[in-house]
Amino acid sequence: MRTRIYYRGPDALVSDDQFVWHPHSAPQVFAISDLRNVGLVQAPSRIRPYAPALAAGALAAAVAGWTLLPDPAIYVLVFLGLAVPGVAMLWREPGRWELHAQYRKTAVVLYSSADARVFNQVSRALRRAMEDTRRTPWGYGLAAA
Repeated sequence: MRTRIYYRGPDALVSDDQFVWHPHSAPQVFAISDLRNVGLVQAPSRIRPYAPALAAGALAAAVAGWTLLPDPAIYVLVFLGLAVPGVAMLWREPGRWELHAQYRKTAVVLYSSADARVFNQVSRALRRAMEDTRRTPWGYGLAAA
């Protein structure tokens, strides 16, 4: 019997019997028949790790320039020194979408992506694979729906 592929991309593969995610570390392989309670979760955005250091450096430059205020060019530097930290603190990583599930009675993150389009393609492919698997009584010993 030939394996049906529902989705194949650079970071995930969904077939009729496996879900494979290729994060930055080693690939994670999940058997479709052992997945339960799959759900979508939107992880909140967070401040980029280097944003506070950038803000602190800009603020330090503004404080150092404060002593030279008689020069009009310094006013511009002080303004930038105060504006850059504010912008940096608001500079956030985009939110991520995640697929969570129970896999062999253990809670797992199946997949994660900041790209909503790709995330939707992967989650839709997984949904179709799970539905098709459960419709085939001889496939994995599951009753026909």
